Amino acid sequence: MHKRVSTTYSQKKFKKNCPMDPMDYGPKPIAFDIDQLTKQNDCFRTALWTGDYLQLTLMSIAPGEDIGQEIHQNLDQFLRIEEGTGLIKMGYHKDKLNYQEEVDDDFAIIIPAGTWHNLINIGDKHLKLYSIYAPPAHPIGTIQRTKEDAMEEEHHD
Repeated sequence: MHKRVSTTYSQKKFKKNCPMDPMDYGPKPIAFDIDQLTKQNDCFRTALWTGDYLQLTLMSIAPGEDIGQEIHQNLDQFLRIEEGTGLIKMGYHKDKLNYQEEVDDDFAIIIPAGTWHNLINIGDKHLKLYSIYAPPAHPIGTIQRTKEDAMEEEHHD
């Protein structure tokens, strides 16, 4: 079970560099325009809603960047592209991502637990997407302005 945390250094940077409210609204009930919030997000990763069994994060991947090859052993992941063009690579072996598909606006991607994956921005503008993790993958209130911030925080965990 995730506990609400006080404002972190990452959240303070978010207020300066990201144009939307940095609050994680979970686990309260809420309704919002996911398309609008996803397109407004300029941070690499923003946890928008975190509950006990599910988490919604917004992502913005710069042209030529990727999320980084990863695997989640104990959670399923859903991605939805709202804007931009990417290449999703998936597979059951780290060195053999044999499923590849070009994705763009309105594409959904399902990543089962235990699947290696990477999403690469192959377009000329930011790739805007949201990700649903079940169960949550990041601490409540996670805000990572850049991929470098995300990598740094992962090394400190």
